[in-house]
Amino acid sequence: MTTRTGTDEVNQGDGGNAVNGGDGGDGGNAVNGGNTGARRPDRAHRVRRARRAGRAGQYAALLAYLAFLCFPFLWLVSTAFKPPRELGSLHPTWIPEDPTLANFRQAFDEQPLLQAAANSLLIAVSAAVVAVVIATPMAYVMARHRTRLAKAATGWVVVSQAFPFVLLIIPLFLILKNLQLINTLTGLVMVYVVWSLPFALWMLTGYVRAVPAELEEAAAVDGAGRARTLVSVTAPLLAPGIVATAMFAFITAWNEFFFALVLLKTPEKQTLPVVLTHFIGAEGVADLGPLAAAAFLATLPSLVIFAVIQKRITGGMLAGAVKH
Repeated sequence: MTTRTGTDEVNQGDGGNAVNGGDGGDGGNAVNGGNTGARRPDRAHRVRRARRAGRAGQYAALLAYLAFLCFPFLWLVSTAFKPPRELGSLHPTWIPEDPTLANFRQAFDEQPLLQAAANSLLIAVSAAVVAVVIATPMAYVMARHRTRLAKAATGWVVVSQAFPFVLLIIPLFLILKNLQLINTLTGLVMVYVVWSLPFALWMLTGYVRAVPAELEEAAAVDGAGRARTLVSVTAPLLAPGIVATAMFAFITAWNEFFFALVLLKTPEKQTLPVVLTHFIGAEGVADLGPLAAAAFLATLPSLVIFAVIQKRITGGMLAGAVKH
């Protein structure tokens, strides 16, 4: 027997109850509810599976990029500890079979690495400090006073990074020659400051804009003057940006080769990247073992500095700045 109620049809028998799973007019609702309940878990499962696949893809890409970055350094370390017999092998290995320190001893005996490292350290630290000292107040002005002049200066900063070294070396050489700063560490520091200052200014401007202006307004309400506000409130919050900018300027000066090669002539004043080229003979044949050992030593300062201050760079300084 079949009963019609509105638009729903319900079978009054065992077969109808089994099919529709309900009594009277509720059978259609029971069927629809069951389909919806089955559809929702499937959709949620697909979403979770897609998210896991996307996360796995991101991790795989990150690992591939990390391997791409680490491969040259790991191969450099391996080469630095290999004896000449393994360096000339047709089947090189990752791990030296007979590791030795002879390459390091030979590198120090052949070239003045300590003097070159001292010159590079002095130049890099000086350039980083001067660049940060100049860029910090300039970045504050550009971030807090967004005039047309500040926007034009920001645009010029970005455009200046596109200039190649070759376009700058001749004017810089003539200027330093007139100032009698050729073949001096002071002249090279000035060049590095000028070269790193635009990017340092651009970096610090972004950090200053991230500091809430309400903190400075609150300090002014409490009676602090402009100088006291900058020193006591804004400067501590800019510490991560200042450290990151100083590290950028340091690494730029530490690794730079072209300006140092052109401007420094005396061997005792040359920097470490220039001295590394001395391990390559007149015919272009490199003394691979000592060169790898010296290059490995040249990369250590950057790695150590980054390992020491990486928490300072990534850690936020705004926590606890807002008064409760």
